[in-house]
Amino acid sequence: MKFTKMHGLGNDYLYVWGDVPANIAALSQKLSDRHFGAGSDGMIYIAPSKTADFSMRIFNADGSEAKMCGNGIRCVGKYVYDKGYTDKTRLTIETQSGVKTLRLHLKNGVVDTVTVSMGTAAVSPPQTLELEGEAVACVPVSVGNPHAVVFCANAEAAPVTTHGPLLEHHPAFPDGVNAEFVQVLSERELRMRVWERGSGVTMACGTGACASTAAAVSLGYCMPDTPITVRLDGGALEVTVAPDGAVTMRGPAAFVYEGETIGC
Repeated sequence: MKFTKMHGLGNDYLYVWGDVPANIAALSQKLSDRHFGAGSDGMIYIAPSKTADFSMRIFNADGSEAKMCGNGIRCVGKYVYDKGYTDKTRLTIETQSGVKTLRLHLKNGVVDTVTVSMGTAAVSPPQTLELEGEAVACVPVSVGNPHAVVFCANAEAAPVTTHGPLLEHHPAFPDGVNAEFVQVLSERELRMRVWERGSGVTMACGTGACASTAAAVSLGYCMPDTPITVRLDGGALEVTVAPDGAVTMRGPAAFVYEGETIGC
């Protein structure tokens, strides 16, 4: 099986063109292992689509399937353009959370950054949860997948590795949740760290950046219709939330290497 390792701000996946195999859960667990496999946050399969230009399916490092990945979909845009599957710079991608629209921005003939129309963010009222005896306030947000956004005074000191898994498996989120820890730096800048459902700590989460920005706008920390810089461990994304909740995200996508497995 041939694959391409790509990343968006360090959020790395193994990309495969073709149909999803029956043993995908075990395969994603094996190849995602950073010591005994290729090392990644999961695998993404790309294929033609009957309802869009292409389709993508996302599998986390633990073998579970995700509905959407903001960093991953940008890499899908770069993959299909740079590898010659399309010459279009405006694409539609079928995901498990609906069809998303991409605009590819080229530099020297290859894709440099990608703008994604992420759909509408659904922001719920803040709620306080108990995490091993500690009360933690969060804002639930859906951007096609679920998020719990926790605002904090210092993102660098946030308890990502302790509160992250507790939020992921909290009874308030029966299907699990991605947990974001967000510091408001200014009206135009956020600092975010993330615990991703099924993958743990990652360098970046595109949907998490969108959810965090939507939550910040809903609480009045940031303004709508204004590009907000979200700084993640792997770099920065630009996110804009319209008054109706529609979200657009722009960020980079990059190749790492090509690989081939034998006997998987």
